[in-house]
Amino acid sequence: MDSVLHTTGRFGPRTLVITAAAVPLTGWAVHATVLLKQIAAKEKDPLTGLLRRDAYTARARRLLSRHGDDTTVVMVDADRFKEINDGLGHAAGDTVLASIAARLTAWAGPRAAVGRLGGDEFAVVLALPADRRALRLEQLVRMLHTPVVLDAGGTVDVAASVGAAAPDVIGTRDLTRLQRAADAALYDGKHTGRAVLATAAHAATPTVNGRRAGRPGTAVWGRAA
Repeated sequence: MDSVLHTTGRFGPRTLVITAAAVPLTGWAVHATVLLKQIAAKEKDPLTGLLRRDAYTARARRLLSRHGDDTTVVMVDADRFKEINDGLGHAAGDTVLASIAARLTAWAGPRAAVGRLGGDEFAVVLALPADRRALRLEQLVRMLHTPVVLDAGGTVDVAASVGAAAPDVIGTRDLTRLQRAADAALYDGKHTGRAVLATAAHAATPTVNGRRAGRPGTAVWGRAA
């Protein structure tokens, strides 16, 4: 009995108040954790796990601001993706997209901004200085051209076109302009099996609604381009 009273006295009313206050605080901590997870889930594409456009853009701009001329913007398109989707089915197409996303993430590393902009169009912004660009872009092309194992069995050959743009070459750190230049370089290298680094000429490529003329999703006088 004495030990019980001694214990109660040792903790005292103040300890009891603190303990009682900690209960709702713990509840709020759990609630905040759940909210953060929900926000993170909304920022990511459910199929690939990559950042959606808005979340990707925000992170990409921070990287450009932080690393400046040592940053590289990369645009990636899956080649002949419609043939895979139509010929082997949407499940196979989804597997290909998820595989491309995983390879981009592994190549770029955890500090990069890797996003799915829509369909089979991806973008990456990472710290990658000029003396390493050529080698790293070649590595990316090799990774993207590795066959994908399908869930239903068998494999499918995969290829992707890659265009890159760098602030020290293009002369700007504006994400939109760098992506346009990288997209134009990608188009020049379409189906060639190589990555193309954009020049100032690529940056001057005419655009429609902010996208390279002729890219799906552009429109001229109400007609899809």
